[in-house]
Parts: sequence; structure tokens; C-alpha cells
Amino acid sequence: MSDGCAHLDTVTVDGANSDGCEDCLAMGGHWVHLRRCTSCGHVGCCDNSPNRHATAHFGSTSHPIIQSFEPGEEWLWCYVDEIAFEFDSDVPSPAHH
Repeated sequence: MSDGCAHLDTVTVDGANSDGCEDCLAMGGHWVHLRRCTSCGHVGCCDNSPNRHATAHFGSTSHPIIQSFEPGEEWLWCYVDEIAFEFDSDVPSPAHH
């Protein structure tokens, strides 16, 4: 577990199930990679995607931590502390269709 993130108390273990970036799906956009907000479960697209919805979600909600929503990726990112980390095996890996 990370020693540098002060926002671990905001992480929920409830996963999300989404077919893609929720905002891109609503507007007919496309994405490169997906990220899940660990506070509310919102699935948004990464900063390499045209609309950067995961970062926009942080900007509008201040929810600090996202988790990769890509199969096989276990990392998380704290926007506030600007730190990437992984949990031990007690946090489930996200999955999407």
C-alpha cells in the first residue's frame, strides 16, 4: 500500500461495470483508456483521450483517486498528491466489457 497518499479513506472497494467512458458514450465520443473514480465509481476516459473525462470528473467533484479500468492493470492515481500506487490484493481489479 502507498505511504504517500493522504486520501486512501476515500477509496471504496465497490467496482463499476461499464461499457466504456460514461461521458463519451453519452455524447458519441471515443476514448483511448478508461479510469474509474474510486469515490463514486464513475468511469471516464484518460488524458490521452480527446475529452479527458476522468480528469474533468476530478475537476468537477474533487474526488481524488482513480483506478485504471483496463483489464490486468492494478494501479491507482491520486490527483491531489500526484502519486501512483497499487494496493495489496484486497482491492479487486476492475473489469469492463
